[in-house]
Amino acid sequence: MKAIVSEKGQVTIPKACRDRLGLQAGSALDFEARDGKLVAVKQQPEDVFRKWRGKARLPGGLSVDQYLNTIRK
Repeated sequence: MKAIVSEKGQVTIPKACRDRLGLQAGSALDFEARDGKLVAVKQQPEDVFRKWRGKARLPGGLSVDQYLNTIRK
């Protein structure tokens, strides 16, 4: 597939490539020159909840089911 660089240095990524890689408006790409080639790597969005997963403690050491039963009464 071919693309042409515009005067502003912009390139349109062919639709087949965008579809195959799941690129949408706002997708972030990291560019690198490697062995005379331009390489773009799709950046995976950071999971904003990852650092908090498993950090919360329920009152009284209850399990999730026990806590939900308590607050639903």
